[in-house]
Amino acid sequence: MKKCLDSNVIKLIAILAMTADHLAWMLFPGYPREPLPLLLHTVGRVTCPIMCYFIAEGYHYTRDVGKYTRRLFLFALLSHFAYLFGSPAFEGWRSFVPFSSGRVLNQTSVMWSLAWGLVMLRVIHSQRIRRDGIRTLLVLLICAVSFPADWSCIASLCILAFGTNRGRFGAQMGWMIFYVAIYSAVYCLALDPLYGLLQMAVILAIPILALYNGERGKNPRVNRVMKWLFYLYYPLHLLAIGLLGMFL
Repeated sequence: MKKCLDSNVIKLIAILAMTADHLAWMLFPGYPREPLPLLLHTVGRVTCPIMCYFIAEGYHYTRDVGKYTRRLFLFALLSHFAYLFGSPAFEGWRSFVPFSSGRVLNQTSVMWSLAWGLVMLRVIHSQRIRRDGIRTLLVLLICAVSFPADWSCIASLCILAFGTNRGRFGAQMGWMIFYVAIYSAVYCLALDPLYGLLQMAVILAIPILALYNGERGKNPRVNRVMKWLFYLYYPLHLLAIGLLGMFL
């Protein structure tokens, strides 16, 4: 199989899929059974695996992992407000306060879980932490902290799996399927059975990632734009969806 997709192209695929998914939540709130929203949400499932994969790739390639971590948490903070504002359940400023609704899940955006996934990789590869028991405890604590986010701690664990199995694509995808299957089961029990099963559409990301050629892109200017677009687009499109929802 010829690996013909660079990271810029794959990120654009993720952006388009994410936009379709979030528009569906706004136009078809709740858990509708009609074909169109189901199709849009199915397409949207490719986004999270791609985001997780390139967080792990970013960890491998970055020259300053501390700066990379701070940048992710900054965007997680900005995305928190945009995510809740763009949510169909937005009910004013109180919605920005975590757990004010009495619910536990989906209290902030997936960017929170992505940022903590990067921290997981740092913990596992840290030379300062010499005991495996301490590493395991820290990973479990990170799971607890990231649990209330969109995609819960599953996104963090997928980043960990992608980063620790780099170069072994089958193992990376196998662990992703395992973790998302757990998420799917919880979703079925806590939220909606059909939409829980729909989470398994993450497998649609596998053939896309299999075509990744390990390159960013040939144009340095485009690479610089894509570096920031991937982060900026997430809160900005949620803000636009929230405003559109207010008018509609």
